[in-house]
Amino acid sequence: MNAILLVDKPAGISSAEVVRRVKSRVKPARVGHLGTLDPFATGLLPIMIGEATKLAPFIDGGDKEYAGLIRLGVETDTLDRDGAEVRRAEVPAISAEKLARVSAQFTGAIEQVPPVYSAIKRAGVPLYRLARRGDDVAPPEKRSVKIKRLDLVCGAPDTIRFVTTCSPGTYARSLARDIGIALGTVAHLDELRRTRNGAFSIADATPLADILAALDSGAPLARLISLREALVGFPELVVDTTAEKRLRNGDSRALDSQVPPNGPLFKVISQGGELIAVARATSRVTAIVERIFNPPD
Repeated sequence: MNAILLVDKPAGISSAEVVRRVKSRVKPARVGHLGTLDPFATGLLPIMIGEATKLAPFIDGGDKEYAGLIRLGVETDTLDRDGAEVRRAEVPAISAEKLARVSAQFTGAIEQVPPVYSAIKRAGVPLYRLARRGDDVAPPEKRSVKIKRLDLVCGAPDTIRFVTTCSPGTYARSLARDIGIALGTVAHLDELRRTRNGAFSIADATPLADILAALDSGAPLARLISLREALVGFPELVVDTTAEKRLRNGDSRALDSQVPPNGPLFKVISQGGELIAVARATSRVTAIVERIFNPPD
């Protein structure tokens, strides 16, 4: 199988565990995922199978969309509901006007400090591992991210519901912490659901349990995204069998004088409709192959 599965991940398991469960059912194919979701989070997790794992560099840079719940008055060490409480503070009365000001404050280009409990590495070791073994871990350096949309609504005196569209690398847990501080208290992320990852939408996802059941029974999967379909917006070039053979032998000159406009990256498609390669234009008439995809079995 060479395709992308859009999984609706349940709470309580890691993204790596989703990969493990799928991989055990599609051996010997390689399996990977786009955009890690924390164990408590739910929602869209694209799972790449077989040759689709080669697509990651080309499709992992899109915006993310989340919906979630911020709980005010309590901060945890992980900045989410699974962590240990580290601080409490009173929750002031929050007006709609104050929420609007805070929303505007965190919309656009902002800087945020990622959580200590994160996969960011220090001396080659993920920070969460250092934190879990009790090391005194200094916070990571600030990073610049972009919040394109941030809607905040009071859910209760001590909760805020939010919807956000943000750039890759944004930590929703850090955003929850910082919103709490801006509201004059402390906070942690109590719920998080990813509804969009780049070009992929939760509307097209299938619950993990249903996917595993289909793989176990051999039933058709509800939705499979082909390699060609996954590269949304890439120009296409269809080549003949002679050019395809040359490309598979490493000869990028097979693309000479066939480079499509609106690149620089473009898809090279076989006459049978399969993705052969992703190529990059080096001039108006020449290109080099970035990645070759093996033909389906």
